Amino acid sequence: MNGFIHSIESMGLVDGPGIRTVVFLSGCKLRCRFCHNPDTWAAGQGEETSPEQLLQKLLRFQTYYRASGGGVTFSGGEPLMQPGFLNETLRLCKEAGIHTCLDTAGVSDADEGTLAGILANTSLVLFDVKDYRPDGYQALTGQPIGASEGFIALAERMGVPIWVRQVVVPGLNDSDGYMQGLREYVGKIRGVQRVELLPYHLLGVHKYAAMGIPYSLEGVPAMDAARCQAMQEKYFPASA
Repeated sequence: MNGFIHSIESMGLVDGPGIRTVVFLSGCKLRCRFCHNPDTWAAGQGEETSPEQLLQKLLRFQTYYRASGGGVTFSGGEPLMQPGFLNETLRLCKEAGIHTCLDTAGVSDADEGTLAGILANTSLVLFDVKDYRPDGYQALTGQPIGASEGFIALAERMGVPIWVRQVVVPGLNDSDGYMQGLREYVGKIRGVQRVELLPYHLLGVHKYAAMGIPYSLEGVPAMDAARCQAMQEKYFPASA
């Protein structure tokens, strides 16, 4: 089964351990207010490729993976929106000894059996929380929280290591109350190795204008990186 690749970053340093190839897959059901890649939302767009062809590209970076403890990270969009292609590519990567990360919000139309197959070939889940509160999640993403909660529960049961990620947006989720709640929420998820607070930035805002899409966070400033780091050290010091 072929898949559609939006883009590939060959030397990523922030999406999992070590030096990584980040593969951005097309398609996403969520419409997160802070999304900086709206150009990945549409399904069936980008470069069409087979799992075998993609693996050959990834194998070129094996030296970097081995030297740094890195590998490949599948991101998007939402990589779970192409479950068949993702599953086969992950299987091939595992056979080749490549460490795999899945950067995901856990939202797709795939059934539990398909998701279990994907997770069986995943070394690490980078779980994008979006918002741990059901009402806040719906308001932020335009979708209910159920699929996301079902996915992370499955990852827990399968014992897949998890890194939790939270984009911090000024005036939206940067309060002490939110962070205390996030800490409680994360504390109930088995298998979490670290929590990363990511400062909201404006690097993708120009894409909305180019695509003729209203930007709902217009006027909201970028999150101060130093303040975000201070929150990281206060609420999740083991991950700082």
